[in-house]
Amino acid sequence: MNLYDFAWTRKPANFEIKEDVVEIITKPYTDLWQRTYYHFQNDNAPVFQMETEEKYFSFVVKTDFTESQHRFDQCGVVMYLDSVNWLKASVEYENEKYQHLGSVVTNHGYSDWAMTSINAAVKFIWFRLSRREDDYCIECSFDGKLFEQMRICHMHEGKEKIRFGIYACSPENSSFKAIFTNMKMMECQWKAHDGQPPDKK
Repeated sequence: MNLYDFAWTRKPANFEIKEDVVEIITKPYTDLWQRTYYHFQNDNAPVFQMETEEKYFSFVVKTDFTESQHRFDQCGVVMYLDSVNWLKASVEYENEKYQHLGSVVTNHGYSDWAMTSINAAVKFIWFRLSRREDDYCIECSFDGKLFEQMRICHMHEGKEKIRFGIYACSPENSSFKAIFTNMKMMECQWKAHDGQPPDKK
């Protein structure tokens, strides 16, 4: 991928871009979340994205969060349309024993959060975001080869031109360096459903 096709939605104070590597040093109290349960709205995480009108594709990125060390430190894949319509997937640091592998989908100003716990020894994760029109699939991999589904979702405002890419943030009083490599855009790896046909209209 050509990183010159990417642009900052919010530029971090400290970052470096070189060939196919993007490094972001997060600032404290940065996050993406809308309303649900916590009743607050956080919309200040740095986001680095490109635009596309392609309706069927997959985007893969390798994330290195070796330096994360404080609760909720996170980095991953994102599709940020505007402050109230976006999705993200990442690993969030919790403690020295485990961390949270999760995803958040926000439609019309309300976020949800799906997650599972993984060993804190994991320091690299590949994420794959796939699009089929206005439906999306998020997958993850520990080796960059075998991907497992994290979730399928619908984006109410995600039918036309979209923006997608990477993000990193530290919701509490911390900072760390997130490293992104191996970014690729490819033919959609999320194949069409081959089971029950759609209902007739």
